[in-house]
This record gives sequence, structure tokens and C-alpha cells, in this order.
Amino acid sequence: MTSKKTTKKATSGKASGPDSLYKRIYATVKKIPRGKVASYGQVARVAGLERHARMVGYALHALSESDIENVPWQRVINAQGYISIRSNPMAAKIQRKFLEHEGVEFNEKDKVDFKKFGWKK
Repeated sequence: MTSKKTTKKATSGKASGPDSLYKRIYATVKKIPRGKVASYGQVARVAGLERHARMVGYALHALSESDIENVPWQRVINAQGYISIRSNPMAAKIQRKFLEHEGVEFNEKDKVDFKKFGWKK
């Protein structure tokens, strides 16, 4: 009986639930301008979730098909300037194409220069 109450409380839509944290992350990602990139850690920091870069990855992975059109997920890359490896190898190619279409350039090692393309936030 206790676990049902706990589950209901956790999913009740209160400000501390995972859905509201994901919404904060999505709102932050939407602020990244076209042609710019941010790291997972930077998105977490701007969203008020310092040291929760991994949560940003989880949130972006959890995007629904309807949200994927409205949240520019492709603009989030790892802190070294690379597209993060995913279970689907095509995902990285798609992300790179989206970024190149926005004007983001990759060097010969498939790395983005944060000094040139990083979001200044």
C-alpha cells in the first residue's frame, strides 16, 4: 500500500517530478540558437541542474515523436565537442547532418570547435 502512495506522489506533476525536470531541460535546449551547440553539462547547468549532465541525455532520449520536432536535440553534444555514441549508429549521422545544415562545422576528427560554435550562455 505504501508503494502505491509513493508512486502516485512521484507522478503527480509536482515541480520535483521527473517530467518537470525534463521540461526544464527541453526549455533550455530550445534556447540554443541555430548554428550553435551546447554540452550536456552546460544544458544541465543552465537548467539549474548542476552536475546532472547524464539526466540531459536521458531527457533527450525520452523525447516523444511530437516533441522531437520542437526540441532541437541535435544541438547538444558532449563536452569534448563530439557527437555522443548511441545504440543506433545512424543517429549520429542524422545529428551531424542536422548540425551541418545549420552551419555547424566538424574538423577532420569529427569534432566541433566550441570556441566558434559553442552557445554563449
